[in-house]
Amino acid sequence: MLSETQNDSNTPLDEKVLTWSDEDSGLNPVIDSAEFAYKQTNIVQVNDEGISVAAHHIYHKIKVESYTPRTWRTHPLHLIPVEPYVASEPSNKKVLDWIFLISSLNFSFWSSREGHPDRYGVEWKSGWDDLGDSRRLWTGYWSLVAALNRALHDDNIPISDPYFYSSKVLCPDSLIESVFRPASQCSETVPLLQERISVMREVGFILCTSFGGSYQGFLEEFQRRHDGQGTALDLVKMVTDTFPSFRDEVFYNGKRVCFWKRAQILVAETWAAFYPDPTVTNTHPLFPGIRGPVIQDLTMFADYRVPQILHHLKILVYPASLVRKLGEGIDIAPGSKEETSLRAGSIVAVERLKDAILALIAEAPNQSNSIPNEVSSVLIDFFLWDLAKKLERGDDKIEGIKTAHILPAHRTRSIWY
Repeated sequence: MLSETQNDSNTPLDEKVLTWSDEDSGLNPVIDSAEFAYKQTNIVQVNDEGISVAAHHIYHKIKVESYTPRTWRTHPLHLIPVEPYVASEPSNKKVLDWIFLISSLNFSFWSSREGHPDRYGVEWKSGWDDLGDSRRLWTGYWSLVAALNRALHDDNIPISDPYFYSSKVLCPDSLIESVFRPASQCSETVPLLQERISVMREVGFILCTSFGGSYQGFLEEFQRRHDGQGTALDLVKMVTDTFPSFRDEVFYNGKRVCFWKRAQILVAETWAAFYPDPTVTNTHPLFPGIRGPVIQDLTMFADYRVPQILHHLKILVYPASLVRKLGEGIDIAPGSKEETSLRAGSIVAVERLKDAILALIAEAPNQSNSIPNEVSSVLIDFFLWDLAKKLERGDDKIEGIKTAHILPAHRTRSIWY
């Protein structure tokens, strides 16, 4: 059961306190919230035929591409942890703090200059393994990652250390602004800079005052509270209980609707980054008490990129009025009926897509070797997000199934995604 002391969730630094009682059903409240909001808004529609067609396509792609949680480690900008995991290894603590800060700031990277060379972007290397002096322009979400990597590597700024970024003395606002400085050819600056600074101060202060100044300390306290048996969903709930700026919720028709995009993606990124080599062990080092898929209870991360690809795959169907707004670049207000429907519909759609893919796996004659058994809404989200970015760059195309015209992503300025 959800209890509350306040119900104002309009600002990132809202002081309400949410807790989950021991009598909680164990189900992810995001699923129930999304089903409720999807039906109540009745704007975006989930197309069952589209799900069936896309499930076969994605099932095939995941098999062919060997897309697994370990794929996380192949992204060139990701900071990779040392294996095997050792808690006392300083670089692993650094990776955890890096993941935490990125997830804290993982919001609002769409550009009003989409498709133009002067949109907001950050210049950095092509990846951590690039030893040359060349630089490339990173945009969208990757501009966040590149900016933090540049600060750590090129500028020697300990930007991912909570003790550092929580302090206005050690890390003044002007320094944070410099960390996010755009490339010289860009006419835009990073969106919502002041909100990002506020989030950094908030989460850094909480980590430093209650968890020893690190995300690793937070995870250790999490496992202490759960006697080493804490699940991914338990961790999401602790994140939303502890950090107001991760509490991604709205009220709709008298009911609290939880989306928890960044809280879930924080846990999913943590899970994927430290996902063990299955040829060595099946025990996850950060969830050692869990048997079976650790991440299955989580949903997709309701943002603006995944709904775009879901519509392209004909999984989501939009009314003409919404198609017109997206095509004309009309902003959609956070918490509005249309925005709530887009996010809720995406969660419902991916849950149904997951069930369809799992049914295909169960029907496969040699299912144990045909596909990774880690298929989950999280893995599907990772796959769809990567696919959307590949399509945007022209590095991939969808063949063999009918698709809808790719619409622009919906434009909502928000700290939640």
